[in-house]
Amino acid sequence: MATKKTVVKKGPSKKDSRLTRAGVSGYNKPKRTPNHPKKSHIVVAKEGDKIKTIRFGEQGKAVGTLSGTAGAPKAGESERMKAKRKSFKARHGKNIAKGKMSAAYWADKVKW
Repeated sequence: MATKKTVVKKGPSKKDSRLTRAGVSGYNKPKRTPNHPKKSHIVVAKEGDKIKTIRFGEQGKAVGTLSGTAGAPKAGESERMKAKRKSFKARHGKNIAKGKMSAAYWADKVKW
């Protein structure tokens, strides 16, 4: 006598409400928040089974401007920008090393 196997089909997996609330496309994908009064970016960070919504970056500090953050290193970059980047990384090095669950990690990755 043959036994029947029942196959249970999974429905479409529901999107996490934290992703919807933050308005991001997925975990560990930062997004600008131009209308937030204080912070310039948001990310829903996921490391293992831990999930955390993180806001980071000072609003109004444009990337790559003298009054803002240094942005990605560029050929022919000014000494002042290099010094700003170096100072940020030195000042926040301990927090950056904490990994994806810290605002400093995301600020370093996105803005510096």
